[in-house]
Amino acid sequence: MTENPYIKQFPELMSGKTVLYVHGFGSSGQSGTVARLRQVMPNAHVVAPDLPVHPEEALQLLRTLCEQEHPHLIIGTSMGGMYTEQLYGYDRICLNPALCIADTMQAHGMTGTQTFQNPRLDGVQQFYVDKALVKEYRQVSEQRFSGINDDERKRVFGLFGDKDEVVDTFDMFAAHYPKATHFHGEHRMDDRSFMHAVLPVIRWIDDCQEHRERPVIYIGIETLKDSYGKAASSSQKAVRQLIEHYTVYFVAPATDFQQTEQWLEEYINVPAWRHTVYTYQRHLLLGDYLIECENTKDAMATRLAFGSDTFKTWEDLLEYFERLGGQ
Repeated sequence: MTENPYIKQFPELMSGKTVLYVHGFGSSGQSGTVARLRQVMPNAHVVAPDLPVHPEEALQLLRTLCEQEHPHLIIGTSMGGMYTEQLYGYDRICLNPALCIADTMQAHGMTGTQTFQNPRLDGVQQFYVDKALVKEYRQVSEQRFSGINDDERKRVFGLFGDKDEVVDTFDMFAAHYPKATHFHGEHRMDDRSFMHAVLPVIRWIDDCQEHRERPVIYIGIETLKDSYGKAASSSQKAVRQLIEHYTVYFVAPATDFQQTEQWLEEYINVPAWRHTVYTYQRHLLLGDYLIECENTKDAMATRLAFGSDTFKTWEDLLEYFERLGGQ
């Protein structure tokens, strides 16, 4: 993979654990997403098989691999997201899952002779999709949601690109799984959308598995905005860096719910998902640090006054937290 400013390694992330990646239609286990996973999480064991074209065979292969590898996390994209949803009993992330894959195939010309987008270990370069194969995909996709229970609803995340023009199954997924949100991106995952949207979710899952509690930072939303209501200089960079070592929450007035949700979705996106507190009582927030422009009295966290002589900019705050080394 060529060097990219968005890509960064996290040796501690999923260290010593097995991650099963399930590729999309016409792809393989040698895709760019697999290379990205291995680069970002160098100490994780990433398993990425080439899936058989016939869906029942593919699902059986995946279930066998799960029994052999006992993956700590399964990540599936598009068609692979459809399979991943059905691999019950594991922590899972479904990326733009093609839950109605047969309809998607027909709507986007995925029938007839198809060429694999990435090389496969068996050397096969093309395959043929006829009506019978489409029917097989329909039958397998209709098994979706068949194994859901309360535990499964807690273990599955759905991430959906807000510019995805191939698959739109957000409403269907969200009707069964509460952990569903949009990220800035298209159907195909790129470096930027992976680092901004997928990586935080992987970190949440890893922390939960390890019962890891990070220091808590509350950020007043007013500190993130410039005078025009846009993202202030370096604020987005600061959020990306802080979530590497801290549990970050965003704080806003209780009456600004809808406006704040829209703003956070636009400028912060997935890191703010379910990490926003609406309150006028900031002194009741129990955590380690509170970054704000306001002057909260008797705060139960170390208050860092944004805009003061000490912390005039987000760069000043980043330097402060860098010296703390994650404490």
